[in-house]
Amino acid sequence: MRNTRDTNLLFELSETGRRAHRLPACDVPERPVGELVPASALAAAPPALPELSEPQVVRHFANLSQLNMSVDTHFYPLGSCTMKYNPKRNERVAAMPGFSDLHPYQSEGTLQGMLQLLYELQEYLQEISGLDACSLQPSAGAHGELTALWVAATYFRDRGEKRTKVLVPDNAHGTNPASAAMAGFTTVTVKTLPSGTLDIDDLRRHLDNQIAVFMITNPNTVGIFEPRIREIADAVHQAGGLVYLDGANMNAILGIARPGDFGADMQHYNPHKTFSGPHGGGGPGAGPICVTEKLAPYLPAPVVIKTTEPSPDPSLQGRETDRYHLDYDRPKSIGRVRAFFGNVGVLVRAYCYIRTHGPDGLRRVSENAVLNANYLLSRVKHCLPVPQGDRCMHEFVASAAKVKTEKGISAMDLAKRLLDFGFHAPTVYFPLTVKESIMVEPTETESKETLDAFADTLIRIMEEDADLLHDAPHTTPISRPDEVRAARQPMLVWPETY
Repeated sequence: MRNTRDTNLLFELSETGRRAHRLPACDVPERPVGELVPASALAAAPPALPELSEPQVVRHFANLSQLNMSVDTHFYPLGSCTMKYNPKRNERVAAMPGFSDLHPYQSEGTLQGMLQLLYELQEYLQEISGLDACSLQPSAGAHGELTALWVAATYFRDRGEKRTKVLVPDNAHGTNPASAAMAGFTTVTVKTLPSGTLDIDDLRRHLDNQIAVFMITNPNTVGIFEPRIREIADAVHQAGGLVYLDGANMNAILGIARPGDFGADMQHYNPHKTFSGPHGGGGPGAGPICVTEKLAPYLPAPVVIKTTEPSPDPSLQGRETDRYHLDYDRPKSIGRVRAFFGNVGVLVRAYCYIRTHGPDGLRRVSENAVLNANYLLSRVKHCLPVPQGDRCMHEFVASAAKVKTEKGISAMDLAKRLLDFGFHAPTVYFPLTVKESIMVEPTETESKETLDAFADTLIRIMEEDADLLHDAPHTTPISRPDEVRAARQPMLVWPETY
């Protein structure tokens, strides 16, 4: 059994006088620090750092790392977040010196390989989306949303139109209204039907000359492809607005349907979800956006472009070659939204994923994601009802409302108990349109054996005593922290007792 001290804080392990290392004697004449550093830069006292030996430090962080769940160690059916396994070959390619050792301040002539990769990635993302232009700058999906809405705002301003509203379905991702507010728009909620699809009559009631953008996720957050998406897009366009496709669920339609073909004017990608890249933990991300031709002039600068020029190689004199450049000459651009030209490490991984699969392979990715989700739905629907029906796309939303009424077991109880069996919990309580919602997305990377093990465990948990579930998880160092208190009364300063 793991020592309970392994999860103590470093300050709790600290003992005065312990050291992880000792510096050698100074080999130059010593002078008081006050003579070397301005008094304004000196602290009144040394920082209150914990004092530990090297084994303590190593064991502390090694033990904490083994408490983590990840897609490399556990099944991670986190609905709406597509926590699929990412191929390690893409990690190795992104770490190659020819990519990882580049500096963005190098001259373009020394960056031709990277710029070619980024240019080709732009072209691939445009083709997959069915849209005409691309920016790789945004650093995350929500950042891509915000960037696209800035593009929309600039587009309308350039046309002399003052449009103030963004429409968002009531089952949308929370980043949609947040991005709209940050871009200076007022958010208006559009209702969805009990079937989980958009209430088009309610949408039409909100369409007027103040509508700038309608943001829609398709497939939507209950795992259903909007059957009237073309009609929805046409209605928005007739009112003079733009359609934004939240690309969080692109993993379900790769090579099958293109947002540009069913009416989207702009969209973002989550490369870590749709293609490949590290996910979670607050690390670097990316959120490329694609837009129609009329919106292309407003994209952030620079955009990678390709030209045909005489070859600079003397041995190829008289021949032409492709050259790649960062195009800053974009007078209508909204400007930079990020330093340099994006989180290229993440973008390299996405490029490798797309090149590895090719068009047919990307389609199979989505087909398998949809197959896995429907298989898992069929295994659990008898004990966890799925209000939106017996078929889904890449994810489905079950409801624990009935079992809560009958046995007092909530969605949170089920989620916490799953941790005891080595499964990360699905998303719970989103979307809010489903009571006691449990959103499950198995992804295409999981085997039938894993899906069966998860379904069997969930069914077993449903038959357990409610009191046992109320106290779950039982095998983790911390069971259920007071999340409300942590949010309302965060400990921002370490107590002086340590």
